Amino acid sequence: MASLNVGNLGEYLREQRRQAQLSLRQLADAAGVSNPYLSQIERGLRKPSADILQQLAKALRISAETLYVQAGILDERDRDAVETTAVILADPSISEQQKQVLLQIYGSFRKENAAEAAAAEAAAEPGAESAADGDAETHRTN
Repeated sequence: MASLNVGNLGEYLREQRRQAQLSLRQLADAAGVSNPYLSQIERGLRKPSADILQQLAKALRISAETLYVQAGILDERDRDAVETTAVILADPSISEQQKQVLLQIYGSFRKENAAEAAAAEAAAEPGAESAADGDAETHRTN
């Protein structure tokens, strides 16, 4: 698992809290954590668990995945998917049901593309070429 970059996480949380116009105490109450604990997270002194990050995300009305990326829990490569998911979830012009359907479709496209990319990568590996070359050589000698 990636190590937590709690300094950046704390700064990010503080900025999100300020944008939401919440005091430290208000966010702590809404997330179900203590005021001193939240303060320590914001100052980069504590490493919150994924559960705490989820509670904070819910209280801030942002995606938990966004906080996971900030904390280094989710791989940096997943950032685009996380940002896309966050935009979909934040869109007030579509219903919750529509958001969930859209996210399911988006996820299925990502899985399909990842599988195709993995298959193409496997076909391009040196072992795959030498096997094909060996087959061609066999046909030439026969």
